[in-house]
Amino acid sequence: MEKIKFWFNNSRPYTIPITLLSWLVIFLFALKHGGNAINGILAYFGIAIVHLVTNLADDYFDYKRLCADERFLLSAKECKCKYLKDGNASIDELRNVIIIMLVIAGFLGAILFFNTGIYVLLFALAGLFIALSYSFMSSRGLGDIAVILAYGPLMYAGVYYVMTGDFSWDVILLSFASSMFVNSILYAHMLMDYDEDICSYKTTLCTKLGSKQKALNALMLFYAAGYMFMGILAAKTNGILYCLTFLTFPLVINLCKSLQIYNNDKTIVPTVKFYNYPLGDWNKIKNTPNASFFLRFLFARNISTWFMLLTCFAILFS
Repeated sequence: MEKIKFWFNNSRPYTIPITLLSWLVIFLFALKHGGNAINGILAYFGIAIVHLVTNLADDYFDYKRLCADERFLLSAKECKCKYLKDGNASIDELRNVIIIMLVIAGFLGAILFFNTGIYVLLFALAGLFIALSYSFMSSRGLGDIAVILAYGPLMYAGVYYVMTGDFSWDVILLSFASSMFVNSILYAHMLMDYDEDICSYKTTLCTKLGSKQKALNALMLFYAAGYMFMGILAAKTNGILYCLTFLTFPLVINLCKSLQIYNNDKTIVPTVKFYNYPLGDWNKIKNTPNASFFLRFLFARNISTWFMLLTCFAILFS
């Protein structure tokens, strides 16, 4: 049990809630269209395992690259792959854990294959490709594409298919609306890490854009795309309740203004407002040097959470 707990913690389970919310949106949508709930739940567990595998695979490939690049290794010594650097686990053990988790995910995929059909295999292979290539894509500034595809059409079309046995363009619109907001959480994190990534020779979409202002503009485009896809879906389906997601727009504006301040001065901690919550253990965080970072990062997470919860509400009551 200690080993399981150790690897579970290293797979960064704190990232799972956003996966659960993304899955919940398409799960409810498929249920409204007569979907099979059992297949949808099995799909969730498979998706969650592959998500954790992606985090571990990212460590596996990054650690090999870090060991070959002394500058990058030294700049990231306090965080990236710490459990490997400290000797608490070996690279071979990490590889074996990844394989075991993929076998479990494969077993769940096999059940869905026999329950629904051959297209499950295509979704599984696409998911495996993104999981194992994410580190490669991320190191070349393409991680956003991987996230948008994985949390968008791949997850949504896959879950909808195993639940209904069908495909839908409405699902594609819904998937891109949601995945733009999911990616914005990761992107806001990268934007605030801009200076550190430049110093450690790390390539992200933000650093490829060449300036913090251009990187911030790209974040606004991600949000705008999310609203655009949701607006198209609302018009196409006459689902006026989908427009409730636009209630998050003032929060997005507030976040972008706050990130503009962060770009100029990382030490400024904005006054916490009621709409910033929940912020975890803020009483502890607010007295640390990272308070400015975490306030904005958690706020970005909360915006995406509200967007998807409002989407769930629209699906349920449309």
